[in-house]
Amino acid sequence: MPRGRLRVMLGAAPGVGKTYAMLEEGRRLRDLGTDVVVAVAETHERAATAALLDGLEVLPRRRIDHRGVTLAELDLDAVLARRPQLALVDELAHTNAPGSANEKRWQDVEAMLAAGIDVTSTVNIQHIASLIDVVEQITGARQRETVPDAVLRAADQIELVDLAPQALRDRLAEGLVYPTARIDAALSNYFRLGNLTALRELALLWLADEVDSALQRYRAEHGIAGTWEARERVVVALTGGPEGQTLLRRGARIAARAAGGELLAVHVTGQDGLRESTPGALAEQRALVEQLGGTYHQVVGDDIPRALVAFARAENATQLVIGVSRRSRLSALLTGPGIGATVIRESGDIDVHIVSHSRAGGRFSLPRPRGGLTVRRRVYGFVLAVIGGPLLTLLLTSLRSPESMTADVLSYQLLVVVVALVGGIWPAVFAALLSGLTLDYFFVEPLYTITVGEPLHVVALLLYVVIAVLVSIVVDQAARRTRVAQRAAAEAELLATVAGGVIRGEDALQALVTRTREAFGLAGVRLLVGGEVVTADGEPAEPALTRTVPLGDRGTLELSGRELEAADRRLLAAIVAQLDAALEHRDLAATAGELAPLAEADRVRSALLAAVGHDLRSPLASATAAVSTLRQTGLALSDADRDELLATADESLHGLAALVTNLLDASRVEAGVLGVSLAPTELDDVVPPALDELALGPGQVELDLPADVPPLLADGVLLQRVLVNLLGNAVRYSPADRPPVIAASEFGGTVQLRVIDHGPGIPAERRDAVFLPFQRLGDTDNDSGIGLGLALSKGFVEGMGGTLEAEDTPGGGLTMVVALPAAAGPTATRSAPPATDGEDQA
Repeated sequence: MPRGRLRVMLGAAPGVGKTYAMLEEGRRLRDLGTDVVVAVAETHERAATAALLDGLEVLPRRRIDHRGVTLAELDLDAVLARRPQLALVDELAHTNAPGSANEKRWQDVEAMLAAGIDVTSTVNIQHIASLIDVVEQITGARQRETVPDAVLRAADQIELVDLAPQALRDRLAEGLVYPTARIDAALSNYFRLGNLTALRELALLWLADEVDSALQRYRAEHGIAGTWEARERVVVALTGGPEGQTLLRRGARIAARAAGGELLAVHVTGQDGLRESTPGALAEQRALVEQLGGTYHQVVGDDIPRALVAFARAENATQLVIGVSRRSRLSALLTGPGIGATVIRESGDIDVHIVSHSRAGGRFSLPRPRGGLTVRRRVYGFVLAVIGGPLLTLLLTSLRSPESMTADVLSYQLLVVVVALVGGIWPAVFAALLSGLTLDYFFVEPLYTITVGEPLHVVALLLYVVIAVLVSIVVDQAARRTRVAQRAAAEAELLATVAGGVIRGEDALQALVTRTREAFGLAGVRLLVGGEVVTADGEPAEPALTRTVPLGDRGTLELSGRELEAADRRLLAAIVAQLDAALEHRDLAATAGELAPLAEADRVRSALLAAVGHDLRSPLASATAAVSTLRQTGLALSDADRDELLATADESLHGLAALVTNLLDASRVEAGVLGVSLAPTELDDVVPPALDELALGPGQVELDLPADVPPLLADGVLLQRVLVNLLGNAVRYSPADRPPVIAASEFGGTVQLRVIDHGPGIPAERRDAVFLPFQRLGDTDNDSGIGLGLALSKGFVEGMGGTLEAEDTPGGGLTMVVALPAAAGPTATRSAPPATDGEDQA
């Protein structure tokens, strides 16, 4: 059975028209003869969207009872039994109610696709699993319902349902997205213009990356190696040399000329890890790549030009930027074409930019010879040639015969090879010349003369020299690679040790300074940052300074002890780069810490304005309208109308007074000047008045107040306000068939009052947040207050010397526990102590 096809309508935010577009497409396909059913569609009471359901077959939903609430979910079994050609499934990231066939709706869709049913679905960008952190940073709201990226990327078709941010806000203000009661809160929070603009850009970028991935898959499946210039991609080749920053900036300018251009930097490392580069320079260039908005890559390959071109082709690059060779002209003439010429020859349809820089090769400079052998080995080579030559001559002359010439020649050739293995090129050349002269003097007629009577003798001497040079080159390269490999291993071990020290929790600056002294065997190392001094192992560097290394404008690294070699200084550059990065990170952390109080204050102000704005405006508007109507002299009002208007004005002004009282109480709690009068308080003195204030009658609240519970040491007025706030929340969230419970108990001199509900509860990680001012845990209705109730309750309880905590209710729900000391003495009057932390300052 062929698998069904998945089509997804992607939106940047709720209200852009995903469900509308899905239903419109369903109607179009139905008119073309396709068997279409609506498995689930969430119209959210939008008339235009609901109208599109007319004429479409809508499958009944499955009814599931959960905690006394009946929930309507997609009926997967009904869809599979109906087996339509196309099923319309709204809200792909939806979490199904417990008892459903699958936990997530996208899993239901997977079952439909496996059964050969095509599916059209919808999802918002904020529900994609890989983007939830980014969305939370933009909007401040954490998304709980997510769909894995792999599910979306496996879709056969993804369409972006786009709407300009301002147009979406206009739709929201007109009441086309949410009910009127939720409009102000939505516009002030999630649907701010900046949020919508960022979410729209995020959706466009995600879809662009998905389209690019699809293009790469198509090219790979069809074996297309040529470059398709659908997007400008600029690859910059880095060698680790000082010209890297020039190349990167040139590449960034090339990429910026085309909208959507992409910058990629690549460094080629040899398979043996021995390519010469400066770690410090590469680290700085990598940081620059990130600042320019590009990405850094590292590939392995001994053939640098072909590795560069292969990487560029794999990334579908359109431009390749390389630097002019740093070799001199004479060096290029002796060693053949360089990387640039080979890259140009191999690049094909990729444009190659060769950028000049200040380190380009000089006109007449000679290449500097480099040797991998130590001076001691060269000396041993000369000694072996000087001693081994005469000893071999003495041995061969004692065994000389007319037939021994071939053995004599091979013996001296062996000596040349051995000397080359030990001492390298110059001792080998010396041994070759010495062997040639010795052969001519002792074994070639006429004996005991240096006369070269035959041209072949000259050829033999030259062969000795050539063999010596070739063998010595191989030996020298092997020795050089061994030394470089040992050095690279030591450097890697040092860097790993430094990084490991930081990861294990050591102070970054202290660890870097300490490891620097240990690695180079210095007498002392210290870091001067402003007026701060960071020393290795806490000890000052007392010996005289031998070197100072500046860390930009942040500080200076001082070294004491031996003079560092060139290779040591190269590694030191990498450590300096890490020190500079650690200082930058510390400065950023300090700046963030300084800004945190300002950000928190701004958040509170924003929450206050957003929450209080509507709650002040609504009662004022109601009271004003009622009073204005009553004052109209020409309007005939009945007694019932007049009483209703007076009641509306009274209720509105009473609510406004309560709101102002809460705000004043919150300011007093935060300032620590709330007056508290403690006295023995019976539960019967506070619980019934709280129930009366909320107009809760029998059956609406269950009471479990044992007679043996002693009085509490509390302020009766404040405790009643606490109970009213807690009971109001409990009643609001409790199902109709399971009313909230007020229970009391005493243990160890503490009386605990529990307000128990069986509602949805609050996740453990968010329980502390509910006691902060202006927190409503995502509630967007404008009838639930401004989020001060629990904050005030916590402040009141702590002002009375008690605690207020949230716990899970067995079987589901939330229990708020008020713990106060039992009364055991005379009446006491005191002031609440000042708050000591952010949570107490509720």
